[in-house]
Amino acid sequence: MKYVRLALDQDPEVRHPMHQFVVAHEGYEVSRLLEVSYSQWGDVGDGFGVQTALFHVTGSPVEPYEAALQGTDEVIEYELSQRDDGSFYLYVRGEHTDADDRLVEAFSRQGLVLMMPVEFRADGTMRATVIGPGETVQRALDELPDAFDVDVLSIGEYDARYFATGGTLTDRQYEAVEAAVDCGYYEEPRSGSVSDVAEALGCAPGTAAEHLRRAEASVMADVVSDGLT
Repeated sequence: MKYVRLALDQDPEVRHPMHQFVVAHEGYEVSRLLEVSYSQWGDVGDGFGVQTALFHVTGSPVEPYEAALQGTDEVIEYELSQRDDGSFYLYVRGEHTDADDRLVEAFSRQGLVLMMPVEFRADGTMRATVIGPGETVQRALDELPDAFDVDVLSIGEYDARYFATGGTLTDRQYEAVEAAVDCGYYEEPRSGSVSDVAEALGCAPGTAAEHLRRAEASVMADVVSDGLT
């Protein structure tokens, strides 16, 4: 069976309002959909109805994000849980948008497995991985709505080790960790510095240090999560 890693983009006017918030505001990197379920609610129509979801949002401060939630018509109820690493968890119930319905339908109709997390990134893309027989994957790609600009990032035979610890890092966090390993930052004794990482990334040392801190927090959270399964 095949896995396909996709980057999907939409025009801002049809993008979900909370994804657009991440795109439009500095300080927010990615919102990861960890779990989701669907149910009909009221007079929603023939779509997937109400979405109940758990997100992990990397970004701060939390107050503007919460204000945006309160001003989003699709949101029915929510609750936030802040962490100490510049991120927070979000429980939210909300009406599915038409664009959401079309995307979920394209994958579910073909019987594919949509892997979590699904990432809603600050660059405007939604990153998703689907798994299934090769021909089934291709049919789903062919039937994706025209509203989505689709880029196939990678494709291959499914191997769970590919999605092991560290798979939730953002591209920039991965680049920071890669640069840190290359320069000897994690060697014992340490032979590289945050300044070396910053030079490789073309950013300020403080920014490089923040990328490393968030990457390390994400990896450690993965380690703990894996140990509890």
